[in-house]
Amino acid sequence: MKRISFWVLLLTCAGIAAGLFLATTGNAEYGDIVLNSKSESMQKAGVNPVVFPHWFHRIRFKCKVCHEDIFIIKKGANDINMTKIMNGDFCGRCHNGLIAWEPLYCDRCHSYRPENDKPAPPPQP
Repeated sequence: MKRISFWVLLLTCAGIAAGLFLATTGNAEYGDIVLNSKSESMQKAGVNPVVFPHWFHRIRFKCKVCHEDIFIIKKGANDINMTKIMNGDFCGRCHNGLIAWEPLYCDRCHSYRPENDKPAPPPQP
């Protein structure tokens, strides 16, 4: 039994480490949403646009967990900002340190780098 617990713990730690590594790459994957409507204030704050991993959340929760109680399903309808998040609105409803990690590390969300999304150059003949 101890041997099984060890392997479960080891695999869990490896999965978390891999997730943290992939979360810092700045690539937007299929289904991710890049939030950049407040680009001016983000540039002033020195942070990148936000990458919201929609499918990462969707495979863990049903749609109704977030829509329509927390987020309105219409582009531009949610005036999301860090003050509201820190006060427990929008992302801060779950990212509060109790349900999910708290928003203290900017680069966990503000990770989009457009240069990572450019298509690869065509192969040379």
